[in-house]
Order: sequence, then C-alpha cells, then structure tokens
Amino acid sequence: MSSPYDSLPDSAFWRTGVVGGDPARPSGLYVPKFPVTRKTGIMTAGSCFAQHVHRNLRDRDWSVIDTETPIGTFPDATLARFGYGMYSARYGNIYTVRQLVQLLGEAFGHANPSDLIWTRDGRYFDAQRPNVEPDGLENAAHVEEARAAHLKAVTRAVEQADLFVFTLGLTEAWMHAPSGTVYPTAPGTIAGKYDSDIHRFHNFSYDEIMADLARARDLLQTVKPSIKMLLTVSPVPLTATATGGHVLAASTYSKAVLRAAAGAFSAAHEDVDYFPSFEVIINPAARSAFYKPNLRSVDEAGVAAAMHLFFAAHDPDHADVALAPRAPVDDVEEDDVVCEEVLIEAKRS
Repeated sequence: MSSPYDSLPDSAFWRTGVVGGDPARPSGLYVPKFPVTRKTGIMTAGSCFAQHVHRNLRDRDWSVIDTETPIGTFPDATLARFGYGMYSARYGNIYTVRQLVQLLGEAFGHANPSDLIWTRDGRYFDAQRPNVEPDGLENAAHVEEARAAHLKAVTRAVEQADLFVFTLGLTEAWMHAPSGTVYPTAPGTIAGKYDSDIHRFHNFSYDEIMADLARARDLLQTVKPSIKMLLTVSPVPLTATATGGHVLAASTYSKAVLRAAAGAFSAAHEDVDYFPSFEVIINPAARSAFYKPNLRSVDEAGVAAAMHLFFAAHDPDHADVALAPRAPVDDVEEDDVVCEEVLIEAKRS
C-alpha cells in the first residue's frame, strides 16, 4: 500500500531534514522564486538583524544601494554611531511594517506623520530615527532640514532598487494616539517624554500586518513598478514586552505572527519571496549555538549559516568564499549591530 509521503525528499521529514542535517548548511530549506544576482540593485531595511544582511551583501561586493553614507574613509564604529552604512538610507532600524509604510508614505508625499521632533537635555531629535544623532541637533529647524534630505535619499534608493529586502522584527510598537503615528522606540527611551495621555502601546495583529505589507508593496511599486520584495523574519527575541505578560510568550507570539504573515504574503504574490533566515537560526539542531550568551544576539556563525543559504541559492560558485575578519566595534556591547530595543533594558540597569 502506497502513501503520498513515499516519494517525498529527505528534507520533508524531521529525522532526515533536521536531526540528520547540518544546521550550518541546511539542505532544501530555500528554493528561490526568482533569481537575485550581484548586479541586482538591492535596497535593505528592517530590524537589527537586517544589518547583518546589508553588511554581508556589501562585503561581497553585491549591488547594495546606499544613498546616504558620506563618501570617504571613516571608521565603521563612527559610521554606525551616526546611522550610516547600516541600510540603504539612514533610517535606522525599522521594527514594524507599519513604520515602513509610514516612512514610504512620507517620502513619496502621501503622509505627514505627527510628533516628529523629540527633545532631551536641550537638544533636538528626529522621533522617527532618534538614534542616528546620538547627541541630538541644535534646534528643531535642523531636525526638519535633516529629515527632508533623508526622505529624498529614501526615494532615490527605491528608484535605484530592483529588490527590496525587508526584515520583519516586532509586532509591538508605541504610537502617538491622536494621529496613529508609530515610533521606532518608546518615548523616553532615547529622547522625548512618555505621556500616557497621548502615547499608547499597540500590538499589531496578523490582519494588520498583512494589510501593511500590501500597502508597502503598493507604495514601492508606485515609484518602481518592477521592484520585487524579499521578506525575512528576525530571529532576535524581544528585549522586553509591554503586553503585561512574560517576555518569552510575547516574543513567541510576535515571531509566530510575523512568520505567518511573511509566508502568506509571499505565497500570494509572484514578485514577493520569503527567505528563511529565521528558521536557520532557531533550528533545534543548532541547540541555540547560533546565539550569543545573552540568548538574543545572533553570533557570526549563525549569520554565516543564514547567508550561506542565500548565496548557495543565488550564487553557488561563490557561496563558500571566505571574507576577511571584521574588526570589533568597540562602542557596541555584545554585538556589532545598533539596536535601539536593547536600550530599553540598558536604561533599567
């Protein structure tokens, strides 16, 4: 008697696909919908983990777009401190899909977010990217000028892009209640002041994320009709949760919703693909070995495993080319990425 499982490949079974597999070189986990080559213009954005994607593509001389990093020789730590070289424009981390929709809408003239300027110790900060100027600016006018230039850089990046790579990071966010404007971090964490009368917590649902992904795709295609999307989900757990529950349960919920939405949205559109970096890092066969001692930050071996999967699919002849070791970034504890979310915990200590 035959079974529909009889003809399936080893990758379809847990024992052979996971237990018997190499977590650093997973087989059959990613079959691309469309080719991506060294000449593909790639725009990157997303949560902290997305910085690893941008860096690895750039270090392999792929056509990674960067419209805002200054020309010249600057130390990596200096560039990172001021939000340069992390992504295709200087928007810092974009943790939620709603924040992405908000940015694209503002850049393309379809939206005007509220409460855009925060203060701290007499200095002024862009509330949508408060960490890119760690010491703030002298006045509100300077923030407005810098933001106007930044939005032009975002538009230029989309115009140049053939592929938009976005890493979904969080479902939890803080909003300006009167307008619905979403922030990348809670008011009062880096700058600004939390006011319970005008600031509210929101945990995005699956339906909301699906709608926001559709809006983001539409916005991108109004500027570049041929652009494709590649979605990933960050394997980095939440630093903290404002749900009132345990951070482990909240993190599991958040990642499950994001993964479900990314998969469903990709399945619904031929020009959208899903890349399983999330699955590579959380693979039980790795036994948490891809995480640093803080059990949140992904180590270099984990990043290498995820990126090897990508390059093996899109550039197999060069997938195993070793890169020169990176110099440590002294200003960043435990990791070489800039992550505003970590500051929530740091502020408590």
